[in-house]
Amino acid sequence: MAVGGLKASDSLNCTTTNHYPLTTNHQPDMALPRERTPYSAIVDRPPLPPLPDGNRIVFWTIVNVEVWDISRPMPRVLLVPPQGQVRFPDVANWAWHEYGNRVGIWRFVELYERLGIRPTLSINGRVCIDYPRIVDAVTKAGWEMMGHSYEQLPMHAEIDPESMIVRTLDTLEKHTGQRPIGWLSPGFGETFDTPDHLAAAGLKYIAEWPYDDEPTRISTKHGPLVTLPYPIECQDVTTLAVQTQEAQYFTRKCIDAFERLYEESARRPKFFSIAVHPYAAGQPHAIKHLEAIYEHIAKFKGVLIWNGREIYDWYARHPEKFVGPMK
Repeated sequence: MAVGGLKASDSLNCTTTNHYPLTTNHQPDMALPRERTPYSAIVDRPPLPPLPDGNRIVFWTIVNVEVWDISRPMPRVLLVPPQGQVRFPDVANWAWHEYGNRVGIWRFVELYERLGIRPTLSINGRVCIDYPRIVDAVTKAGWEMMGHSYEQLPMHAEIDPESMIVRTLDTLEKHTGQRPIGWLSPGFGETFDTPDHLAAAGLKYIAEWPYDDEPTRISTKHGPLVTLPYPIECQDVTTLAVQTQEAQYFTRKCIDAFERLYEESARRPKFFSIAVHPYAAGQPHAIKHLEAIYEHIAKFKGVLIWNGREIYDWYARHPEKFVGPMK
């Protein structure tokens, strides 16, 4: 099947920076996204099953905790080096992220404990080794674990992605007692065969196809995966680091998105999600603007606060009501 002039059988070269290995693992039987699930206009679908207890919208919070290895290029750059010359090691941007794991995460822990929320934690497996204090705290608080690779590296740079996925799940299960059923690849990065690897490892849902307001299904060689509506716009890194907006704009954007989805939820169940990182929304100038989002949403009736596992469990009771291949 050709998509935009490209066929799944076409040979592709996947290039990376000089710091990462070159991978050319494309195989003729790898599926392009449109081959995994057909296009579906939301206006052509019947409404999803009613949410429990008369609720009308699900509010899903995802916290991302990662390991940025000082021996590699940093995943993101807040401070651009003078004359544009990349510094290595990049201590300044490493320290920006490290602040999140030393300080910012504890603002999140206090906030969600106060609100009685158990978020989804998108977590590198190596966090269990490098930051056991964080893992201990969120495990005791009952947060859901979602796999986020072993380290903060692009999936395209993984020499053996199948083994890395299993290693991540095994590590998280060993240190938290919880084997994740969900996965988010760093930076939404996938190769054409990543969904097959994830399904083979026993994962049930992914958060890296943010292309719909509702959960959907995609096909893999090992059965379907459910896609949950993870946010691109309503996340702090997009707003604060990439778009370089002020923290109060993040609040305004999230509230505007929620209010529109809440209005639409009068006709069909809706999902609103936000994603935050300790090194971004956990900063002292930003945390009150994150808190303001929760304060505003608390004024609305019919809001169901779930994590990814709870959303998936609800989906699993009505799989035939959702779009996407069943096999």
